[in-house]
Amino acid sequence: MLPPLKFVPIFKTMLWGGHRLPDVVGNRGPTENVGEAWVLSDVDGSLSVVADGPFAGRTLRDVLQQHQQEVFGAHPPVDGKFPLLLKFIDAKQELSVQVHPNDEQAVAHKGPGYRGKTEAWVILDVNPDTSRIYAGFAEGQSESTFREAMTKNTVPSTLHTFTPKPGDCVFLEAGTVHAIGADILLFEVQQTSDITYRLFDWNRVDAKTGQPRELHIDRGLACSDFDRGPCEPVTQVGSTLVDCPYFTLNRHTITTDTLLTLPDMQACRVLVGTSGNGVVNDVPLRGGEVLLLPACVGTATVSTDDGFQILVCGLGTST
Repeated sequence: MLPPLKFVPIFKTMLWGGHRLPDVVGNRGPTENVGEAWVLSDVDGSLSVVADGPFAGRTLRDVLQQHQQEVFGAHPPVDGKFPLLLKFIDAKQELSVQVHPNDEQAVAHKGPGYRGKTEAWVILDVNPDTSRIYAGFAEGQSESTFREAMTKNTVPSTLHTFTPKPGDCVFLEAGTVHAIGADILLFEVQQTSDITYRLFDWNRVDAKTGQPRELHIDRGLACSDFDRGPCEPVTQVGSTLVDCPYFTLNRHTITTDTLLTLPDMQACRVLVGTSGNGVVNDVPLRGGEVLLLPACVGTATVSTDDGFQILVCGLGTST
C-alpha cells in the first residue's frame, strides 16, 4: 500500500519576501527574500520530491504516474496531475495588486492544459499596526474608475481592505483583484496554476534589474471581475472553511487522539500542520509540514501531546 507522503519544500525568492519560511517549514533554505515555500507542487519546473520513506527522492508526478489509483481512488483528475498547489507565504513587503484567470481564460491566454487560479488563504501571523489584506473591489468601483486610478496612482483606494487576524480565512475566486499586505505570514491552497497578472506594484523598483517589474494591464483587466465587491474573511461552519468546485479546506484543533471526520474517507487529501505537533497514522507531523494521505490509506487518526492544529485540503469536484 502506498504510505502517507511528506515532501521537500521548494523555496522561492521574491523581492517582497522575508526570512521566516525556512524555520516555518523546518528545512534549510535561503535566508533573505524568501517569499514562498511550495510544500506540495505538481507545477512544471517545480515538482515536489518525496522527503523520506520508500519513495524518497521520487517526484510527486512520478508517484502519480505509477500509483494513480492508489492516490486518487475512484476520481482521478482528467490530466493525471495533482490539481492543487500548497504553499506558505512570508510577505515582508506588499505583494503586487494582481488577479488570476479562471479555467477558460487560462486556456485562452496560455493554451490547452492550463488551469485558472482560485485560492484560499489562512492567516498565521500579522503585525496589527501595519498588515492589510486587499481583497475585491470597494463598493461602487468599475473598470473605468479602476483605469482612472491607475493613471492617478491611487489603485489601492479602489480595493476593499481590512486588517487581518491570525486564523482568518480568505477565499478568492479567480477574477478577484487582490494583494497581500506587508508583515503577513499565511498558508495558501490553490489550483495548480502559476498564472498571475500584475496590475499595480506600489511603484517599486527591482533592485536586481533597476527597473519596475512588468505589469500585465490588458490581460489582467480582461480577467478582473468588476461585479465582485468586497471580500471578507469566511465564517467557519463546523470544521469547514471552504467548499468549492476546486478544493475543500477544513480546520481541526486536536487535543486528544482523534479519528478525523472527513467528507470522503476513500478520497485523497492533504494534512497541513499550522501549529503544535502531532502524529498522523504513526507518522510525525509538525507545524509547517504537509502530509499527503493517498485514497488507499482510508482513515486518519491524529494524536498529540501538546495540542495540534491542522488544515485538511481535499480535492473538489472540478479536478
